[in-house]
Amino acid sequence: MDAIVEWMTVYWYVVAMAVIFLYLLIDDLFFQPKHAIRTNFPVVGRMRYLLEKIGPELRQYWVSNDKEEAPFNRDERRWIYASSKGENKNFGFGTTEQLYTIGYPLIKHSVFPFPDEKAKHPPGDPTYIPCLKVMGETHNRRRPYRPTSIINISAMSFGSLGAKAVESMSRGAYAAKAMHNTGEGGVSPYHKIGGSDIMWQLGTGYYGARGTDGKFSLDVLAEEVESTPQIRCIEIKLSQGAKPGKGGILPGAKVTAEIAKVRKIPVGKSCLSPNAHTEFSTVDEMIDFIEMIADRTGIPVGIKSAIGGLEFWEELADRMKARKQGPDFITIDGSEGGTGAAPLTFSDHVSLPFKIGFARVYQIFQEKEMVDKVIWIGSGKLGFPDRAVFALAMGCDLIAVAREAMIAIGCIQAQQCHTGHCPAGVATQSKWLQRGLDVPDKSKRMAKYLTSFRKELLTVAHAAGYEHPSQFLGKDIEIATGVNQFSTMEEVFGYKKTPVPFTSMDDYMPIPNKTEA
Repeated sequence: MDAIVEWMTVYWYVVAMAVIFLYLLIDDLFFQPKHAIRTNFPVVGRMRYLLEKIGPELRQYWVSNDKEEAPFNRDERRWIYASSKGENKNFGFGTTEQLYTIGYPLIKHSVFPFPDEKAKHPPGDPTYIPCLKVMGETHNRRRPYRPTSIINISAMSFGSLGAKAVESMSRGAYAAKAMHNTGEGGVSPYHKIGGSDIMWQLGTGYYGARGTDGKFSLDVLAEEVESTPQIRCIEIKLSQGAKPGKGGILPGAKVTAEIAKVRKIPVGKSCLSPNAHTEFSTVDEMIDFIEMIADRTGIPVGIKSAIGGLEFWEELADRMKARKQGPDFITIDGSEGGTGAAPLTFSDHVSLPFKIGFARVYQIFQEKEMVDKVIWIGSGKLGFPDRAVFALAMGCDLIAVAREAMIAIGCIQAQQCHTGHCPAGVATQSKWLQRGLDVPDKSKRMAKYLTSFRKELLTVAHAAGYEHPSQFLGKDIEIATGVNQFSTMEEVFGYKKTPVPFTSMDDYMPIPNKTEA
């Protein structure tokens, strides 16, 4: 009897599929006028759309070679996946890179490495790499903050990412003693649930810090900071690498009731942030805004920006020097960045890539003797040890990673972030798709990626003779500049990094029962 029921079930499935196929075939042949290919070749036409839809997945797994796929090639993704799973992340049979390609960087090791056995770290935390600077110290904030990890999670909003992805990152950051940036969507319950230190990002929409009139409210912001001790600093986003000069984009399909509540916006309606701030429109007004927030909350306040024209940065450095006020940290985002939706022109052609943009701004502050007054954060495809070394040698104090963090918790680079149909359940609000994300497992992977990253970064630093990765200088990196020609980073970019004073890791051990540096 059971066999008959099972056979009948299969039979009706086949019948239903046949009916659906015939309906689609007839509709394509005689009724739909929009698609010529489907009218002329209905079966092949529909297969074409299917293949287009899964094209990124096909290319990255079966078509492209190990170094070809973009934005992250197969070898890069493999390193992230292996790091996050605690698997063997070594590669065999030598490098496949073209070492003489112009722009290719090489890190110079020391004949006398720093001995691994002399490395100092807190008990049970062998990958401990604290920031050498203290946020808010220069401007005497009431609640200064020394980040306990120089590798942290960059800005990705709840909305752009799903609840399970945000919670996995938050829990993973806490386990790795790293900081988690909220993105401009505000501080969601999922950012708080993990317990990690939080950098609250304020974009042009001021989400999470809006009054009933939809405008910025200092009282609402202060209340959130007071009720959430995990918020250690605030980042004011001026622009980002993926769409500089344009506000954030959250498609209506992603605006659920929960997200609408957090952001205080309508359900199901695309959330398009303004392209400019309404609270300030000049450098002095921006500094006033920063000081107002810092005075009220006591925590460090900084800015994030992609780099275009340099006039703003010239004026900012001058006004900070004259007023002895301003941002406690500056995050420079490269045009390589981008975790969500953006117009193609903005992604491909607006703003400078990280290395060029950072070097230009850093030199402006260096010339005005202001480079040591802020903490420098680099962002834009820096989630690998070699790129982190490059950024640190340029002058960065901290590194922020975004898409690499997404890959660590299961992103397969399907490039469906803007559609709400992320097959890995990371960049979607679909409950059905998110069910594939197991938070306990993914949070462990997030933590493992961060600690593996730091471990390899320490290993490279020791190989170069340094105890701390922030000791890297431009002279430690050679860049291919022509046929059989290499030049130091200092020669290529035209400046020498201002070294951060460092004696021994003994001076940076965490102090029990202290919340500030």
